[in-house]
Amino acid sequence: MIGTTINQYCYISCRFLPPIFDHNYRVVYSQTESIQTIEDIKHPVVKAVLAYLNFHQDRLEIHHDADLPARAGLGSSSAFTVGLLNALFNLRKQTIEPLELARLAIHIEQEKLQEIVGYQDQTLTAHGGFNRIDFLPDGTIHVAPVFSSLLPKLQNHLMLFYTGHSRFASDVAKSKVVNFKKNSNSLHRLREMVDEVTARLERGEKKVLWFGELLDEAWQLKKGLSDKISNSEIDEIYAKAKQAGATGGKILGAGGGGFMLLFVSPDLQDQVKSALSGIPKLCHIPFEFENHGSHLLIDREHEFTLT
Repeated sequence: MIGTTINQYCYISCRFLPPIFDHNYRVVYSQTESIQTIEDIKHPVVKAVLAYLNFHQDRLEIHHDADLPARAGLGSSSAFTVGLLNALFNLRKQTIEPLELARLAIHIEQEKLQEIVGYQDQTLTAHGGFNRIDFLPDGTIHVAPVFSSLLPKLQNHLMLFYTGHSRFASDVAKSKVVNFKKNSNSLHRLREMVDEVTARLERGEKKVLWFGELLDEAWQLKKGLSDKISNSEIDEIYAKAKQAGATGGKILGAGGGGFMLLFVSPDLQDQVKSALSGIPKLCHIPFEFENHGSHLLIDREHEFTLT
């Protein structure tokens, strides 16, 4: 696969609690939990991570804020898992390499929480940057940064829109998994595109229109993997965008809602925004590629804030 991280973040702060509080753990997200034991925590990722890292004898406070909503196809759930693990390792004054961090997040989500999720979101979040990632049959994960003079131009041709609808990625992913065998030709073509995109980016071709055309082809193939990936509202957004000048695009993540990425020539982007402006809840989100992945922002004696 080829993917990139962008400058839309989740922020996680952790600290050891002094004994003056009545609770042993405080977890603040869209809800606030003040509890005595890890087993009492309702947030499934926090509960699983604290138990796995054996924080049973500690007193902790964890805060989570995010630039974008959850369950929207931008890997926010895995970004939270990666960020929380990274924060807690740093809280214990331990270091963890990006690939090990990604593997641990994958283990928590797939094995401990039994979620039907992939490997890409955790790997991208842990490493950061524009990367080609190969997941080999023996379990090896190979991450190779893609260096190309085309990346700034490519970024300028991409637009991100929030459809206003969230979904549980595992539900959509499950529907794709059961159809893998009958969709083998589509999956092989999607795999071929990775080689094609890698080669053309590394050659530094002057034009980038081909990227939008491949996005369009990939979206048509992706929609065929499951009837849960698209719906009439998504199809309407995509059709209007193409009529207004978009070359291609796709729903990000598993599908079913969340964010749509569009490839649009810069001189046509205002036209596309105007064409989509009447769709309820649809929102344009400016973004840029970023190269850091999960990292430490503030280092204090007992507090670490990461993105």
